[in-house]
Amino acid sequence: MSQPNRAKPGPPAEPSFDVSHPLIAFDGVCVLCSGFVRMVVRLDRQSRFRFATAQSPLGEALFRKHGLRTDAYETNLVLVDGLAFTKLDSLVAVMSELGWPWRAAKVLLLLPRPLRDWLYIGIAGNRYALFGRKDSCDIPSAELRGRLIG
Repeated sequence: MSQPNRAKPGPPAEPSFDVSHPLIAFDGVCVLCSGFVRMVVRLDRQSRFRFATAQSPLGEALFRKHGLRTDAYETNLVLVDGLAFTKLDSLVAVMSELGWPWRAAKVLLLLPRPLRDWLYIGIAGNRYALFGRKDSCDIPSAELRGRLIG
């Protein structure tokens, strides 16, 4: 089994947020990405996850810190227990934190990394065409608003 996609470490500037909670930095104008966040909010019964849009100052700082582009948000960035995950591995990291049966998504790690990356990039590269794009970030629900930190 290959190693998960972890974001490459970037400059040492450390954005501040409570690292005791897993964090998802996502493209706030992407319908698919926003839908994923709404699903996580529903499934996260312990309210552990925090969220930041990639377009926010915190999101941009985290993307830069982990060596990711800030001119096109082609992946979610997920931080869990001090580790950063991108591409399909970010989905697996989130689902693993949600417990059973979502933890079964770990089976995706059996796919070779090139295939995982190809699948993720194929969807991410066409997400606006397939699912749509908003002109601005949604007004979050009250539950999400309390967990949105960026």
